[in-house]
Amino acid sequence: MKTKVDVAVIGGGPAGLAAAIKARESGAGTVVIFERDSALGGVLQQCVHTGFGLQLFAIDHAGTEYAERFIKEAERVGVETRLETTVLAITSGLNVQAVNPVDGPFEVTAQAVVLAMGCRERTRGSLRIPGTRPAGVITAGTAQRSINLQGYLPGTRVVVLGSGDVGLIMARRFTLEGAKVEAVVEAQPFPGGLTRNVVQCLDDFGIPLLLRHTVVEIHGRKRVTGVTVMRVSGDARPVPGSERFIPCDTVLFSVGLIPENELSRTLGLVLDPATGGPVIDETYATSIAGVFACGNVLHVNDVVDNVTEQGYVAGRSAAHIALRTSPERKEHETVLKAGQNVRYLVPQLLRRLDVQTVRLSFRVKEPADAVYLRLSAEDDVIFQRYYPVVRPGELLTITLPESALGLIRQRAVVEGSVESR
Repeated sequence: MKTKVDVAVIGGGPAGLAAAIKARESGAGTVVIFERDSALGGVLQQCVHTGFGLQLFAIDHAGTEYAERFIKEAERVGVETRLETTVLAITSGLNVQAVNPVDGPFEVTAQAVVLAMGCRERTRGSLRIPGTRPAGVITAGTAQRSINLQGYLPGTRVVVLGSGDVGLIMARRFTLEGAKVEAVVEAQPFPGGLTRNVVQCLDDFGIPLLLRHTVVEIHGRKRVTGVTVMRVSGDARPVPGSERFIPCDTVLFSVGLIPENELSRTLGLVLDPATGGPVIDETYATSIAGVFACGNVLHVNDVVDNVTEQGYVAGRSAAHIALRTSPERKEHETVLKAGQNVRYLVPQLLRRLDVQTVRLSFRVKEPADAVYLRLSAEDDVIFQRYYPVVRPGELLTITLPESALGLIRQRAVVEGSVESR
């Protein structure tokens, strides 16, 4: 194993693959992906459904097809991979400490590091639902892996708690495998996933969506026998007298994703409480020089195309640092702050005067119709974009033109708000 590399990419999912490919294409010499699984591709390897690559390629790929496209490209450009390799820590000086069955413990020093560890699912424990611990309580991603990779159907009568995209897709998947999905239960007054998934996965298959409801108890000892569901009020409290028992043998949790940032914390990166991921600038540089982040480790994305584009930016930026071709940073910083009905903005900082366009991602807190995203400073509107519909379950992205960036960079703080006329 080489002791020095130009760019080390942590994670071999779509973000890591894109970053590694772009780093090589940008001139970096030795680019190595460290992946803890036995194959590259990340979660895409268990995604047999389509809907991937429409934005980037105008071709509808299955998740596995999308992954294979980038795996082959990584091989073509000379990206090195270390599979079944767990990164234990990244220390000062960008020393990557890792372990695998072949090399044992080892350490690599990188000129630049790209964090692309993805995200993980919230579990039953995070919701503190009372009841026993019977078989049949699983996360949506675990069920997806079980059915699509292992050929095992975890249950035949299912209740899905939460309406995230993976949960919606798995409600359809269980139905196609002959199981009965009794309901998808969502505490919010709106679905948590993309509208297209609500339509294609629930409406098209007649699966009930119970909004403003939650599971308050899971029944069964050896195996799940059912759940108690209750309506919830505006303050998310169960409404007394609204109890309803739904018999089932499986409870599927789709209650949110968490960016995988243990390495980021031990490294000492500044994290954004709203996203759970590192604070970055427009080059996807974090608070530590030479460290970049992209994909779901930053914030949870709805579509893989966005993740890939973020990987491209991070990989290109990492290569410039490794080759020392990045222009000298000038003293400049603009903070992008989330305002009215905006949950977060990414990137959170603008630092580089030489970057002419910036792709801005944001997510709203509440659904709204006929609204504007406004970027303003001290009551001066610098940029605005009209949206006929915004929903919390759908990430929105815009490319800020150079003309707007020039005005934004003249301010220390710019607030992004979603407002009506």
